Amino acid sequence: MALAPSAPKSNHYDVIIVGGAMYGSSVAWWLSRNSDFNGSILVVERDMSFEFTSTSHTNSCIRQQFSNPTNIQISQFGVEFINNFQSFFDNDPRVPEIHIQAFGYMYIADTPEFAATLKDSQAIQAKLGAGTQHMTAAQIKADYPFYMVDDIVAANHNRINEGYFDGATIFDWCKRVAREKGTEYIENEVISIEVKGKRVTRVTLKSGKNMSCGTLVNCAGPRAVETARMAGLYLPVEPRKRYTFIFDAQSPLECDLPLTIDPSGVHVRSEGSYYLAGCPPDDDPAVDYDDFTQDHTIWQEKVWPIIATRIPQFDAIKLVNSWAGHYAYNTFDQNAVIGPHHEVENFIFSNGFSGHGFQQSMAMGRGLSEIITYGTYRSIDLTPFAYKRIAEGKPFTEKAVI
Repeated sequence: MALAPSAPKSNHYDVIIVGGAMYGSSVAWWLSRNSDFNGSILVVERDMSFEFTSTSHTNSCIRQQFSNPTNIQISQFGVEFINNFQSFFDNDPRVPEIHIQAFGYMYIADTPEFAATLKDSQAIQAKLGAGTQHMTAAQIKADYPFYMVDDIVAANHNRINEGYFDGATIFDWCKRVAREKGTEYIENEVISIEVKGKRVTRVTLKSGKNMSCGTLVNCAGPRAVETARMAGLYLPVEPRKRYTFIFDAQSPLECDLPLTIDPSGVHVRSEGSYYLAGCPPDDDPAVDYDDFTQDHTIWQEKVWPIIATRIPQFDAIKLVNSWAGHYAYNTFDQNAVIGPHHEVENFIFSNGFSGHGFQQSMAMGRGLSEIITYGTYRSIDLTPFAYKRIAEGKPFTEKAVI
């Protein structure tokens, strides 16, 4: 890819997006394809290699197994988008098909209380058309004999449109086509945001360039708190480290492994001919933005022992790759903050997805393009994610957070 310019072409933009990874590119692409929006768009990205973004470290998974109906609807649109990817790009012959590797999520409960929560969630999901099944331990063992289920009460599993997908291709095409349709991307950094009255009026870049702004969209990922702070706004989002491990098994399983969420918090799934596992650390503080140091004791002391217990065939495995990435973690309720600030009306949030970001980015980008263009949501109502809930101390309730 050619080097991105660092200087904007104009002194004014109708929309300035801070952050050009998946969130920012989704908003830019949806705006650029909306025939009712004819404004100028600038995306300011501090590192156009995207090497350290959450987008580059994503495992690109999607699930309908949430407990809140809005989250379920968002994922169902994500499924529609992935399964009809070419049609969303007007059947451009350059654009490839994308498919969901639908192994499903397997949420395992080891207590009656957790099993009851899963059963309640399954009822909500089924009402909205999801194919989730509530299973007994015996049913789990019958379908997947390799699990150890002696301590298991029940599980939820959905084989329909749950699994993982090619997120890198989605990101590439959203970014590419947004640029082709006139969105300007620059490699620079926002260092100051001027607010007068109830509106953002100007933005200053690290290079010294100063621009007027119609709408500002915060898509800064784990750094979103810094962007909000420039506008005098509080945002409870911080970078939390998450670990991913790729391993080979001496005795591979006889079938694909669903994305299995063990009660311990460790998750594991098939990854082509290999397997992928991950977890949060037991001690889970905020970390520095540039801290991607791996802690290999997590693999040795937590992940491997747990997956080898849950799946005895994994007693002989070989680690082949690993990395650490960052969640943009919302410490208030671990769910996204989406939409305009209730006081600074043209400051728009797309932050704090807490690990749900890529699968929710399709619906988020569409929704924010609607807010910017029409002043209201026209498809899925995303107002439950509004910032105002933080100011009022009313958390968004979602029980299925990994």
